[in-house]
Amino acid sequence: MKTVQMTLDEDLVNAIDVVSKQLHTNRSAFTRMALREALARYNLKQLERKHRQGYEKNPVTADEFSVWENEQAWGDE
Repeated sequence: MKTVQMTLDEDLVNAIDVVSKQLHTNRSAFTRMALREALARYNLKQLERKHRQGYEKNPVTADEFSVWENEQAWGDE
């Protein structure tokens, strides 16, 4: 692991300390977890953006999925 120095607002540090204590962990472990979750959310948003851009470049055509309509029949009709 690498040690890094960060500047945080005192109220944020206090809130982290309270939650860390409730989770029976320490400030460093809580911060690592929070940063990993933030990176995962960021990566997901980037994938969603790429997905959206792909459909903007190549929009769905009216009959693109009609070939699958018979596959969707559940037999309850």
